[in-house]
Amino acid sequence: MAHAFHHAISSARKHGGNPSEYYAIHAWFDASKAIIADYRHRALRHHAEGIAMADVIFGPTLTLSTGKVIPTRWIGEQHVREDLGRIPSFADWVRAIRPEPWMGRATRLSLEPAPTPQASP
Repeated sequence: MAHAFHHAISSARKHGGNPSEYYAIHAWFDASKAIIADYRHRALRHHAEGIAMADVIFGPTLTLSTGKVIPTRWIGEQHVREDLGRIPSFADWVRAIRPEPWMGRATRLSLEPAPTPQASP
């Protein structure tokens, strides 16, 4: 699948209703294309936790114009499966990231106590 619109058409074919009723959910999954316009954008939301996040953001169900109620989770699962063939965990994505030295670099923390505020007169 290349675009949220095509995912929405697929959802309407599978569950009924109109593609426009699904578009916001599919667009949310693909919104990370704004920061990286290749398949790596999927690491941000195309996993089990991303599906759970969609459930929180869009609510647990989607009520179609036909009156049919669809679990939001089903829409997220469908999106991820259409793009990846399976639902990975976030850990699956992280294992594929090559660690770089800058990722673990930390600055030294000051252990001095914070200054005490002075009372105003």
